[in-house]
Amino acid sequence: MNERIKLLAGQAGFRANPDIYDRNQSFDISKFADLIVRETLNEMGEQMGKFGDDQSNNPTWYKSMEAVEKHFGVER
Repeated sequence: MNERIKLLAGQAGFRANPDIYDRNQSFDISKFADLIVRETLNEMGEQMGKFGDDQSNNPTWYKSMEAVEKHFGVER
């Protein structure tokens, strides 16, 4: 599993140590999904910036990011 995914799962409450049982542990699948979508949108934004001024002003990028936000119900 990707290290970034493991980090996000940890932030959502997942603990991968099978030797330790914590009755108070709760994994929030919604938070995990939200974190993944936010991470994806952040990466899209970073990649957009690498294309320079010509592409960074391209409305298709912004519309795509807005479509992902709307589809998953996530606001940045």
